[in-house]
Amino acid sequence: MTLDTEELKSLQFAKDLLENPGFLSKATDALGSFISKPMEYLPEKVTKTINEVTSISLGKACQAALFTMKDAPNDESSNYWHKFGVMVSGGVGGFFGVAALAIELPISTTIMLRSIADIARSEGESISETETQNACLEVFALGGASKHDDDSETGYYATRMGLSQAVGKAVEYTTEKIAAEAAETAFEKSAPWLIALIQKIAEKFSIQVTDKVLLQTLPIIGAAAGATLNALFIDHYQDMAKGHFIVRRLERKYGVDVIRQIYEGLPKKEEA
Repeated sequence: MTLDTEELKSLQFAKDLLENPGFLSKATDALGSFISKPMEYLPEKVTKTINEVTSISLGKACQAALFTMKDAPNDESSNYWHKFGVMVSGGVGGFFGVAALAIELPISTTIMLRSIADIARSEGESISETETQNACLEVFALGGASKHDDDSETGYYATRMGLSQAVGKAVEYTTEKIAAEAAETAFEKSAPWLIALIQKIAEKFSIQVTDKVLLQTLPIIGAAAGATLNALFIDHYQDMAKGHFIVRRLERKYGVDVIRQIYEGLPKKEEA
């Protein structure tokens, strides 16, 4: 079984998106070389705060009725409206800096998740299905290459496999045990596997959030640049979503193993 010419082009386009450099590289290219100086670390307290807020943001986004949009597969996505929304929240984050992260990031994450679901719908996904909703969350783990990410799960399929294994391990435990280890909310008690998925995704997503915060802490970055950073941030994840759901569309037609084999045989953008 082989892909036709247009499908092969689509898969190559998806790989070009998914295997490209991460948010930080794109942001430095867009905003100028003055921010490309080495930024090796943030204070440990700030890093811990970022990790905590990232996990909370993903959890809140899941609870915010994000998937109540009209379930109309193949409808065109509205990327620009979502981008405008995160630019507004980014302006607030840029003005107040790290102190506003706990307010700005949940809002931005919620808007981005809606945008991701919108893109999923445009690629023929039924957003009322749990599998599709999980695939939308997975996009936040597809951050692209980052110099801060020393995790071995950097390839697209490697990341997906890592997420699947995390969920599988969670299912081995009882609901009561997982719920006891997590915060005591009805949402978390009802879905221990979702807790594990969010925690695993948060590990990846926090890397990109850290890169964004690093840029926002520079003196030259203010409210206007904060809005620009958020526009670049959602643009990055819209690219990840587009690539992810093109791959899933082809997997539905040809099977995961077939598409993975073809995908891995395609050249990376820099090799093409």
